[in-house]
Amino acid sequence: MDTQELGRRGEDLACRYLEEHQRLVILARNWRCKAGELDVVATDREQLVVCEVKCRSGTDHDHPLEAVTPEKLGRIGDLARRWLRGHGLGWMRIRFDLIGIHWPPSGPVRLHHVRGA
Repeated sequence: MDTQELGRRGEDLACRYLEEHQRLVILARNWRCKAGELDVVATDREQLVVCEVKCRSGTDHDHPLEAVTPEKLGRIGDLARRWLRGHGLGWMRIRFDLIGIHWPPSGPVRLHHVRGA
């Protein structure tokens, strides 16, 4: 599976997990503006939950979440504020979550969820 297919499958899995196990409502996927993209925008009905999803395959990669740097978190925060302003919800609290998925060629898929990153 190529990296685009892996990313799409990873985001599909992450959204199912967030809806079924975390009881979140997905508001947007792959929301884009000129400044970048948010993977998943959801809500727990009290706050906005913005999720960055990182998916890796094979055994020669670091943990997927090691790719999320402090600079990346800063960009995600900026994008989340743009999303809120664009939807007239500037008052809403935001929680940032990370989801790392390891999808090896064989064996079980592993999902790691970090709430409030």
